[in-house]
This record gives sequence, C-alpha cells and structure tokens, in this order.
Amino acid sequence: MYASRRSFLKTSSFAVAGLAAFSNDLFAAAKKKNDIFGIQLYSVRADMTKDPAGTLKQLADFGYKYVEHANYVGRKFYGYSAAEFKKLLDGLGLVMRSGHTVMNGTHWDAAKNDFTDAWKYTVEDAAVCGQKFVISPWLDKPWYKDLDTLKHYMDVFNKSGELCKKSGMKFGYHNHNFEFSTTIEGKKLYDLILTHTDPSLVAQQMDVGNMYGAGGRAVEILKQYPGRFELMHVKDEIKAAKGEMAEPYESTILGKGVIGTKEIVDLARKSGGTTDFIIEQESYQEKTPLDSAKEDFGIMKAWGY
Repeated sequence: MYASRRSFLKTSSFAVAGLAAFSNDLFAAAKKKNDIFGIQLYSVRADMTKDPAGTLKQLADFGYKYVEHANYVGRKFYGYSAAEFKKLLDGLGLVMRSGHTVMNGTHWDAAKNDFTDAWKYTVEDAAVCGQKFVISPWLDKPWYKDLDTLKHYMDVFNKSGELCKKSGMKFGYHNHNFEFSTTIEGKKLYDLILTHTDPSLVAQQMDVGNMYGAGGRAVEILKQYPGRFELMHVKDEIKAAKGEMAEPYESTILGKGVIGTKEIVDLARKSGGTTDFIIEQESYQEKTPLDSAKEDFGIMKAWGY
C-alpha cells in the first residue's frame, strides 16, 4: 500500500491529491490510538462463575486491557464488593469502563418520581469500579406496551443519565433482537428508543449480532444514525439449528460468520461515534470460551484495533 502511494506522489499532476490522501491516512491512524477494545465477561461466563480471579488473569495474559461485566448481584461483582473487584482488576492491569445491569421496574419509584435505592447503589458501585458507562441490556415488555408508556420510560432513561452524570458516568442501552421485530404505531422500537433518548445523557451500545436474525443490519443503522453509538458489541453470526435465545443464528469467531463484522467496526470507527469495541461471543462451536476469547483478540489486533 505504501509503495503504491509513493509512486502515486511521484506523478506531479496528482501530487496535491496524493498529499491530501496521505494526510487523511495519518489522521485516521492517529484516531486508532483512541480505540478501546475489550471483552464482555459473559463470553466466559462459566469460567467467571468457577474462578473469577483466574479467568481474569488468563484474559490479561491474552493481552486484554478492558473488560465489561455482566454480573452484579447483591451489590457484588462476581462475588466481590465494588472496592474488592476494583482492586482485583487493578492488580491485573485491567480496566472496567462499562458493565451490564438491567434497569427494571423495581428501580423506579413512580410515586416518588425517583430511583429506588437499588438503582442508586448500582450507579454508586459502578463509579467505585471506575466505570464510565452503566448499561442496561434489556427493556421489559410492559415498558413499551404503547407509545406513551415507552416515552415515559425513555424519560426515565434520561433521568438515569442525569444520575450517572453526577458520578462522572453515562447511562447506556444495549439492544437485543426484539427492538427490531417490534413496532409501535408503525415505527420500529429501536428507532423510537433512539428518537426519545437524549444522546448527551444516554449512550447506545449497538450489539451487531443480536439484531441480525430480526432483520437489523448494523451498517444501515450506523449510516442512519451517525455518531450515536459510543459502544459496540463486536460479534459475528452463523446459522445454527438452535441459536442464542432460540434464534436461527448464533455467535462465532470474528470474521467466520455472515454479518461482515470488519466492515461494521471500521464504519463505526469512522462515523459511528464509537470509542469502545467490546467482543462478545456466546456460542463456541466445540471450542472453549477462553480459546475463543484468545482467537477473537488476535483477530481484532490483526484488524488494527
């Protein structure tokens, strides 16, 4: 690539255009240094249940620097208090910028027009762990039974963003598949979620795999909503007899499936507003979860991340 560029620049009539292209490449290369890529710990959920510390050490040994949790129960992360888990991560050179905790009806007190202590503790503990994003990976069905109800709970999302902002964080939402198969008054639920949340308060974490079986196409959505996706779950998908969540697709090693993952992450890097690229793989096709995590890491590095 670079040899052809030098030849290009030698042609005087194209020298200016070549210099501009070279400058743009330098700018793109500089932006790559700001990329963050890590792993969603749900990818190694069984290992994290058996041996959280040992599993995190293996991930660190693979080269991972960032992790995203998927386990917060009773004010503990994988059995550790927030302070204990932060200490464990620090000792392994790991950073947890984001985490998944479903915000549901028990977290909002409509009578008081305020969050319950359970959600306030969630935000507090996330801050102790050093998170930048508190992400809810689900929307209970009663919350989108009609447009007025959905708008109300999107306002709750915005209020959660305000609460998180007080601790230097941002609230976020992570899609599954129903957001693309569900319509309200003729509009897809996902479009309505993006329309009725404040981008300055609510980050979107696009899961490029979950949407695929329901007809969602990440490239189309990135083009439709440029700059709206601060985080991304990086996945690939293959057809399966029994996929994740009883869908016809299941996740696989990056680059081995049908969704064009590299094109998606490159576009997200360019115009999606994406800073955090989080690998997630839930199905393994006879490989172990940790072996899959190691292979996915190498592929992302080969892609320039």
